[in-house]
Amino acid sequence: MDKPAPADYPIHDLLARRWSPRAFADQPVEREKLQSLFEAARWAPSSNNEQPWRFIVATKGDEARWNRLFACLVEGNRVWAVRAPVLVLSVAGRSFGKTGELNRHALHDTGMAVQNLAIQATALGLIVHQMAGFDAEQARKELNIPREYEPVAMMAIGYPGDPNLLPDALREREVAPRRRHPVSSLVFGGEWGAPCWLFP
Repeated sequence: MDKPAPADYPIHDLLARRWSPRAFADQPVEREKLQSLFEAARWAPSSNNEQPWRFIVATKGDEARWNRLFACLVEGNRVWAVRAPVLVLSVAGRSFGKTGELNRHALHDTGMAVQNLAIQATALGLIVHQMAGFDAEQARKELNIPREYEPVAMMAIGYPGDPNLLPDALREREVAPRRRHPVSSLVFGGEWGAPCWLFP
């Protein structure tokens, strides 16, 4: 189901088409497409080229590992993510490898890698839904994540499916128009809160 962003200003088609549906098809994702997703993530920019992101990935073809990631999700996400053929957890290194100092940009940089992944997925006809709703401590324990790494977000990845298979409330959200704050409320001119001349 295509639902391009109703952008007020021109943006690239891949950005307009990227969104986060919950309806997944019962279709595995090809290995070469998954490889491309993580290659795209690899080439994201990062502070001092630290590349703090790591990913734990499982497909339904490896049911035991997929179930371990799935068990970390909150119930509200399990309802629909159960159909996703791929689950991924993004993880960020908290410190710079060379100095051991806190990398306060690690979450930002990991988010940039995930955005690369999501845009590559859109180009390949895949969908990605990112989730904050998971138990980070359970993930740390069950997936053997070292203490110096921070679980960031879970992702469901696959092909678009039929929204009619979702529960009523989620189906309504799936087909509802996309909305964002107006850009004029997000971009300031020169100082906090000042109107920006770009967006009168």
